[in-house]
Amino acid sequence: MAKRPRTRRRPRSNPHGVLSVASDGYGFVRTAEGSLFIPASKMGGAFYGDLVEVAPVHVNPSRPQEGKAHNKVGALPTGRVVTVLQRAHELIVGRYEVADPFGVVVPNDPRIPYDIFTIRADNPTVPDGALVRVRMKTFPDRNSAATGVIEDVIGRSDDPRGDIDTIVTRHRLATSFSAEALAQAEGCRVDIEEALASGYRDLRDRFVFTVDPVDARDFDDAVSVERLSPRALRLGVHIADVGAFVSWESPIDCDARTRATSVYLADRVLPMLPERLSNDLCSLVPGTARRALTIDVVLDAAWGVSSFECYESIVSSAARLSYDQAQALLDGVKRGDSAEGLMRALSAEDTPHGSLPLDAHAVADAAQALGELLAFARGRRAQRRARGGIDFASREAKVVLNGEGQAQGVRLRTRTEATSCIEEAMILANECTARLLIENGLPGIFRVHGAPASASLAALVPLLEEFGFARAVSVDSFVSGDPVALQAVLDLARGTAEEELVSSLVLRSMQRAVYKPVCEPHFGLASAAYCHFTSPIRRYPDLFVHRVLKAHLQGHSPAALFRERDAATWIADHASEMERIADAAARESQEIKLVEYMGRFVGQTCEGIVSYVTPSCVFVRLPNTVEGTIPVRDLGREYFSYDAARYALTGDQSGFRIRMGQKVRVVIKAAPAHARKLLLRLA
Repeated sequence: MAKRPRTRRRPRSNPHGVLSVASDGYGFVRTAEGSLFIPASKMGGAFYGDLVEVAPVHVNPSRPQEGKAHNKVGALPTGRVVTVLQRAHELIVGRYEVADPFGVVVPNDPRIPYDIFTIRADNPTVPDGALVRVRMKTFPDRNSAATGVIEDVIGRSDDPRGDIDTIVTRHRLATSFSAEALAQAEGCRVDIEEALASGYRDLRDRFVFTVDPVDARDFDDAVSVERLSPRALRLGVHIADVGAFVSWESPIDCDARTRATSVYLADRVLPMLPERLSNDLCSLVPGTARRALTIDVVLDAAWGVSSFECYESIVSSAARLSYDQAQALLDGVKRGDSAEGLMRALSAEDTPHGSLPLDAHAVADAAQALGELLAFARGRRAQRRARGGIDFASREAKVVLNGEGQAQGVRLRTRTEATSCIEEAMILANECTARLLIENGLPGIFRVHGAPASASLAALVPLLEEFGFARAVSVDSFVSGDPVALQAVLDLARGTAEEELVSSLVLRSMQRAVYKPVCEPHFGLASAAYCHFTSPIRRYPDLFVHRVLKAHLQGHSPAALFRERDAATWIADHASEMERIADAAARESQEIKLVEYMGRFVGQTCEGIVSYVTPSCVFVRLPNTVEGTIPVRDLGREYFSYDAARYALTGDQSGFRIRMGQKVRVVIKAAPAHARKLLLRLA
C-alpha cells in the first residue's frame, strides 16, 4: 500500500495584543481570542505598551504557580510573550548610576523592569544620580541586557518634574519649535490699522470679556451680549484670529500641524503655537486691541437662532475673569448686590493670571452681561436636552504645584453656572460655524460623535439593577441608546453617592468623539452639524476651519489654500490621534502628582467609592478624584469569586461582598513614587 504523502503543517498563528504591565512586574494581554495573564518571568523582554505575540502555557495545578496571587480569582489562562511585534518605547527617562565601565539607567517608570546599560566612556561627565533620557539600541532578551545611548541630561533624579519628563518622552511629545517657526513668530505683528483698511470691523466699543480658568495663559475666546429688544438678544463670540498670522505650510503651520493640539500637563503646557503667538499676539489679553473672527448670533425670546453672521473683527477685551469670579458675580446679581457689593464679591476670589484692575462700572457691565448669558445658557441647555442632548456629571481635579514642581494641594473644578454660560456660547458658535460651512459648500473638519454600541450599554444593565436605577427606566430603551433613557439614568443618579461613577460609566460606553472631513451628527450634543471653531490657539482643526472661513469671507476659493484636496482627511485623522495622546498624557501627569500629594496622608483613613473591580484588584476613588488599589489577596485568606456582570467579589466562606459603586472606608498604605495609583487597604 502506497504511503500517503506528508503535507507540511501550517505554522500556528498566535494571537496578538498590547502588553499592559503592573508595577509588581506581571502583566496582561487582551487579544481577539481573550485575555492572558503574563507572569513576570514570561515577559520575553517586552515593555508595557509593546504589541506582542503571545501563546498560552501549560500550568501544572499541583505545583506553585508564579503570580498566582495576582491571578487567583481571575481564572485567566497563563501565557508568555513569544515575540515583540512593535516596540512602544524608543526613548526612556531614568536615573543614571555609575558602574564603570557602564552607566546604568534605571527607568523612572516602574512598569519597565529592565535596567539599560550605556558605555560610561561615551558620557564621562554625566553625574551619578542624574535624570537622563536614553535612546534604546537593543532590547533585552534571554541572552543580553538592554543597551542604549544617552541623549541628554534632564536634571537631578530627585527633581519633582522628572515624572512629567517621563510622560513627555513616553508619548513622544514635541517640546521645541523649529528655528524657522520661531523666527516667523518673532516677525509677526498685529497691525490694527492694516487690518481695518483690509475690511476688519472695529468692535472696540463693545463690552467684550473673557472667562477662563484662573491660571490660563492664552485666551482664544471672548463673548459679548447686547439686548437688541425685549425679545431679541445678540450674542457675540469672538475668537482669536490665528489664521491672520499662520498661513498654510508656513514654518509655524508645519510645526502646529505636527502637534495638532496643545498639551496641558500638571506642571507645564506644551503649546501648539510658539508663545509669541499663543500667549501674546493671538491671545485676547485684556485692554489690548486684537484681531478676531466674530460670530454674531441673534436669538429670539424662545432662544431660537433668528440669524447669524461671521466676519473678521478688531476687539479689545475689557475684562479677564476667572470662572470663580464670574460665578461670584452671578451670585451677587441673584442677591441684588450693589456695585460695591459686586466689587467685594469679585475681590474675594483669587486674582487670575493676566487680569487688569476693574472699576465699578466695568464690574457692573460684566455682571449684567453674565446675567443675560445665564438666561441664555439655561434656555439653550433645556432645548438641547429636549432634543436628546446628554449632560454628564463631571469633576476635574487639578494639582496645585509650587515653584519647584512639588504638589501642594488639589483644586476641584465642577460644572457651575459660570462654566455653563461659556460652554453654551461656544457650543452655539460651533454649531453656527458648521452650518455656515455646509450651506456654502465649503470644505471643513467636523466634530463627530457616534451613538453608543448596544453591547456597551447592555453591559451596564446589571450595574444599574444593582444600584436600583433600572426599575424606573426602560432597559430596552437604554440598551438601544435612546438619549432620553440615558439621560433619565443620569438624572436618577444625581445627588447619590454613585452619581459620578454612573456618569463616568455611561460616558465610557460612548464612542470617542473624533474629527472627520464630512459632517455627521454629534450624539452627545444632539447636534446635526458640529465643528470646532472656538480654540484655534490650541487645536489645529479649529485653525483649519478659520482658514476656510477667512478665504470665503475674502472671496477666495478655499481649494486654493491646499496642495491636496483631501488635506482635511489626513488632518482630521492625525488630529484625532494626537488629541487621544494629549488627553492620556495630561491625565497621567495629574494622576502622578495626585499620588505625590497624597504621600503626606499615608496611614490616614478616608472614605471612597469603589470605582472598578477586577478579578485581582479593587479600585477605590477618593473624594479628590485620586484612585487607589486594594489587591484581592489583601481582602482576606479566603477565596473570592468574581461576578463579571456586576463587577463584584464575594468571599466563599464569609460571604463578604464588595462591588462597584459601594462606599468604603480605606487606609492609605502607600503612595509609591512615580505611580498613578495609591496602595490602600480596607479600614
